[in-house]
Amino acid sequence: MIVAPLKLGFLASGNGSSARAIVNAARDGRLAAEPRLMVSNIKAAPALEFARSAGFPALCIPTQADAEAADARLAREMTAHGVELIVLSGYLRRLGPQVLSRYAGRILNIHPGPLPAFGGHGMYGRRVHEAVLAAGVAQSGIVIHLVDEEYDRGPEIAARPVPVEAGDTPESLEARVTAAEPAFYVETLQRIAEGQIALGSHGNFR
Repeated sequence: MIVAPLKLGFLASGNGSSARAIVNAARDGRLAAEPRLMVSNIKAAPALEFARSAGFPALCIPTQADAEAADARLAREMTAHGVELIVLSGYLRRLGPQVLSRYAGRILNIHPGPLPAFGGHGMYGRRVHEAVLAAGVAQSGIVIHLVDEEYDRGPEIAARPVPVEAGDTPESLEARVTAAEPAFYVETLQRIAEGQIALGSHGNFR
């Protein structure tokens, strides 16, 4: 089966661990995708240097000084680089209306816990794992969802359970979830590329 590669743009505020795994999978032929652009709101983000070393464009677009201008530039740059699908990889800023409108149904985020119970504003990183353990649930998970104007409220695309084990601490649960995220992102994107997951019901992509 011939699969048209996904033309991907990435947003990362730090290392962009999942973005790295996705790019490497594309380079290795395990994922039908073309990395087109890496953007960070942090000038020193290691994700930017990774993208440059991998041979595709990387930009810093700060958001604090003028969020509206940053939103406009981000939408413009993603379009100019031929990006079809935006992948968030630890991007810790809310997206603006221009990006959300232009890429409606075509922005993906990965969340390290079940949604909507363990999502929302301020729920990221270890805070999610602390909340999962405090709730006493038997199972955490990884959720890939579409991004809209509300934190962690966009339609769910794929989910994978991660059991809570006896004696788990926030650190140990975080380690297991974090270790599983990159491969799950790659697998989900390949399913999108192959048409097994259709984003068309949520947006105007495939």
